[in-house]
Amino acid sequence: MPARILCGAKTAIVVVAVMLGARGPAAAQQLVTQESASAGPAGQLAAALAAAQLDSIAAKDSEGDDRFVAALFFPGRLLVVSARYEVPMFVEEKIAARDYREVYLDLNAASIVDSRVLIADGGADGLHNGNAADSAERGGQLVRFSGDWSGQALSESEYATRFRDADADYTRMLQALLGAVN
Repeated sequence: MPARILCGAKTAIVVVAVMLGARGPAAAQQLVTQESASAGPAGQLAAALAAAQLDSIAAKDSEGDDRFVAALFFPGRLLVVSARYEVPMFVEEKIAARDYREVYLDLNAASIVDSRVLIADGGADGLHNGNAADSAERGGQLVRFSGDWSGQALSESEYATRFRDADADYTRMLQALLGAVN
């Protein structure tokens, strides 16, 4: 009888350990439960661009004199990039000429690569954990916010940190673009 009790206790410990250790997308959903800070500004920008009949916008980013932000807007989708640019005067001239699409292309292709942050907002409604259409690329490292961190070779805490950082960056970028479109 004592062997059965001991065996039962071991089984209970193993079950509890497995339950605590078996974390997947649902755990990431719980880990990143705060509301997206970018949700409001993303919706506002999408509405403002639609009202102004614009498919792109660009502005100076608040992070530095040589950093800019630009967005491409498709109904239900925002692609936003922020990066430093070696010759800010060229980007400033394109913004003044309202050549926003060219600024977007330049920031994607000719910017200082390590400084680039690229956000894909699949619903034009801010970043949301569990939405595979939402992603962020920073310094060449892409993270899809599908809720599956292990499939991207990330730990749970790395995934949560990257989500929070991307949401904060995206919110800052959206604020700069809202100032330009209004």
